[in-house]
Amino acid sequence: MSTAVTQPAPKPVQTSSEPLVVVDKLVKHFPITSGFLRRTVGQVRAVDGVSFEIGRGETVGLVGESGSGKSTVARLITRLMKPTGGRIDFAGQDLATVSGRDLRPLRSKLQMVFQDPFSSINPRMSIAEAISEPLITHKLADSRAARRARVGELLELVGLSPNDMDKYAHQFSGGQAQRIGIARALATNPDLIICDEAVSSLDVSVQAQVLNLLRRLQAELGVSYLFIGHDLNVVRYISDRVFVMYMGQLVEAGPADKLMSDPMHPYTEALIGAIANAEYAADGSHQRVVARGEIPSPSNPPAGCRFHTRCPRVFDRCKVDAPALLQIGADRRAACHLREDVGVAVDA
Repeated sequence: MSTAVTQPAPKPVQTSSEPLVVVDKLVKHFPITSGFLRRTVGQVRAVDGVSFEIGRGETVGLVGESGSGKSTVARLITRLMKPTGGRIDFAGQDLATVSGRDLRPLRSKLQMVFQDPFSSINPRMSIAEAISEPLITHKLADSRAARRARVGELLELVGLSPNDMDKYAHQFSGGQAQRIGIARALATNPDLIICDEAVSSLDVSVQAQVLNLLRRLQAELGVSYLFIGHDLNVVRYISDRVFVMYMGQLVEAGPADKLMSDPMHPYTEALIGAIANAEYAADGSHQRVVARGEIPSPSNPPAGCRFHTRCPRVFDRCKVDAPALLQIGADRRAACHLREDVGVAVDA
């Protein structure tokens, strides 16, 4: 990873007396069916009791390996999927249960930026048509002239020219196309934008440009982000707080810089250890930790701590007792038996 995004400027943790989003014990299980009658014979536990909050004007990072459940969480919050259980409180309503006519106005305040900008933009549509889609859907511009004026404003906001609005996606570079995706997400004046691996397909130098754009837009518009990724350096650069997921569960949470410099969970240590230029504590107290083997099947998670099959610090209790999510100090949480001497169990 280039140093272009590994030395973040100071970014104070945002606080709010009233969170924008409260995710409480969120669950998504996919049934496994078999036979001619398609009987359910098991469950894939993609998300298994996840809880967190996002403040107004805050960026929360969500990290973990592929298959950890990060993108499923994103699709549950935006209601592209319906949860199996739990609550998603947003604007005074539970997104987990609201549907139909009541869901549409809420969706205008929840937008996504996807990993591949080219696959998320219809190649047969001009940029003006693509960005105008949410304006039409949510009835935010009542004429073609009004829509084109708004598209021009949005393109300028993300650093592109209004003269580009009649071009097509293939005429732009990857970084420019992602700026178009961001412009489309901003069209409805959302309160929350979920960035699902939004820079992982871009070159490192372009990643830094897009991340800096997102930070500028947040400062100007007050929008909140849920930033999903697998590269802790990138997530650290933009996030106020970071939540670490493993096999559908949260295993650690805390301010971005603290989590990177002093990880509380062996899985977080392994993620940091996978980064070539990871920064360890100055006193050298944190040795490089490497996760062994592959992630177990989410349809048959291990008993006890789900990370114990790969953890270099495993001991007997880890194999039978699932660790509680512990509150460690004022702003840290970790689900690890090794931290029970310094943490207090919380209702996760």
